Amino acid sequence: MMKPWDLFRKMKGAGRSPLKVAPRNAFIGFAGGFVTIAVLSLLTDLTSVIWIMAPFGASCVLAFGIWDAPLSQPRNIIGGHFLSTFVGLVFYHSFGQNMWVSGAAVGTAIAVMMLTKTTHPPAGADPIVVIMAGSGWSFLLTPVLLGSVIVVVFALIVNNMDRNRNYPTFWY
Repeated sequence: MMKPWDLFRKMKGAGRSPLKVAPRNAFIGFAGGFVTIAVLSLLTDLTSVIWIMAPFGASCVLAFGIWDAPLSQPRNIIGGHFLSTFVGLVFYHSFGQNMWVSGAAVGTAIAVMMLTKTTHPPAGADPIVVIMAGSGWSFLLTPVLLGSVIVVVFALIVNNMDRNRNYPTFWY
């Protein structure tokens, strides 16, 4: 059995951040996030449909900031958002709005993403968005599916404009 002080010792950490940031990569992250969110916002302004949701901002951090990470790949962005939103909609339409439903939906969404190899951390917020907003089933198409496809399309274009980036690293 683990002793309490061993738990605290593990929480201490063992060094400094290994992250290295090149100004060029920071600029690409800025440009990709700016253009993607601006286009989604513009589509929302020009149509009667909502094309944007807060988790897409976090998806842009992954897609443009750490484009080569497994959780940043198209399968994870699109699949993670789609499945997590679906789970949120099932829970909301089956059990209504309360904190227990939100907790169960987020936990289920995490498990579903892991089992389908579509884990995408920003998508973990999707069930909360769905339940708090009282979303209908059309939310699954827009903003979720079409919006996440737009995030991926811009990630494909912006990331591959730089000769040092290859995006995606995998599709399936």
